[in-house]
Amino acid sequence: MSHSRATTSPINQVFLDRWSPRSFLEKEISDEVLFSLFETSRQTPSTFNPQPWEFILARTQEDREKFYSFIVEGNLAWCQKAPVLALIISEMNNEKDFNKSHSSYTGEAWVYLLLEATKKGLITYPMTGFDFESARRSLNIPEKYTIHALVAIGYQNKKE
Repeated sequence: MSHSRATTSPINQVFLDRWSPRSFLEKEISDEVLFSLFETSRQTPSTFNPQPWEFILARTQEDREKFYSFIVEGNLAWCQKAPVLALIISEMNNEKDFNKSHSSYTGEAWVYLLLEATKKGLITYPMTGFDFESARRSLNIPEKYTIHALVAIGYQNKKE
């Protein structure tokens, strides 16, 4: 992938290759490749290592259809071709204390994942165009979790 982004200083190519298109091939992602994204995300630093982020995955047709129930129509039109959907959530409270930095850590974990996906030749498209409360109900997400975004993950198809 090469995009015509200009930089004022030299940076790693992975940052320039990262792109969020809305055209996915209907091609499965192998377990080895997919799990490497989440292993990379797991390596994100967090103070005292609470790792409050979690990803709820939809990989099967049945699971993806559950996700489709809360995605807005405009996003649903293109993300139905993505082989993986991942809802990003984070735990606000744990048994010890209130985790004030849970959102920051979760954002960092998401960035680790998207950069690893880019290095592996995948595309990611984050979205907030979905009904957060419907997602909470459909996936039985406890109130102690914040819902951040939904991400489509897959291989890029032609632009048209």
